[in-house]
Amino acid sequence: MAIYTKTGDKGKTGIHGGMRVDKDDIRIEANGTADELNSIIGIVRAHLNTEHDWQPFLYRIQKEMMVAMSIIATPSENIKKNPNTFDESLISDSEKMIDELNEKMGGSRDFLLPGGNLVSSNLHFARTVARRCERRLWTLHKKDELPNYILIFFNRLSDLFFVMARYELFVNEENEEVWKAFKYKTRKK
Repeated sequence: MAIYTKTGDKGKTGIHGGMRVDKDDIRIEANGTADELNSIIGIVRAHLNTEHDWQPFLYRIQKEMMVAMSIIATPSENIKKNPNTFDESLISDSEKMIDELNEKMGGSRDFLLPGGNLVSSNLHFARTVARRCERRLWTLHKKDELPNYILIFFNRLSDLFFVMARYELFVNEENEEVWKAFKYKTRKK
C-alpha cells in the first residue's frame, strides 16, 4: 500500500463508500480527532509497563476506536454496508472500570489541575481530546446521524480517562493538585 496517493492534494479525501469530501469536512475533523485520541492512548500505553493491568483494556479501546472511526467515516445511508461491528460491551466495561477505580480511591469534590506524573498527565490529555472528539461528533450527528453508541463511547472515554488519571496518582501515593473545591449548592431531598 502506497503511503501517498496523490488524490488528496487538492483538499479532498475519500471516506467509506467511495465519496470524496473536503479535508475540513466535519466528518474528517471528527475522525481526525478520534485518531489523535487513539495516538494519545498509545502514548499512555508506552509509559506503562508491558505487564500493567491496564494494557489489555487500553489495547482493546484502541482496537475498537479503529472500528468507531470506520463507522464515523461512513455516511448514514451507507452504514449497513460497513462490515465493521463495534463491540458495545466496551461501554459497560468502561463504566465498570470507572466504578471500581472510584470505589478504591473515593470520588473528588475538587477541581483538579491536570498533571502529576507522565501517565496521569497523558490520561488528562486523552480526556480533553475525548471531550473535543465528542463535540465534533455531535456537530456531525446534527448533519448526519451517528449510531448512539458512538456518542456514548466517547463520552465514557473522557470519564474513564479522568478517573484513570486520578487513580494513577492514588496508587503511586502522589498528590493531586487542587485548583479549588466545588462550591455548588446541593439540593436537599
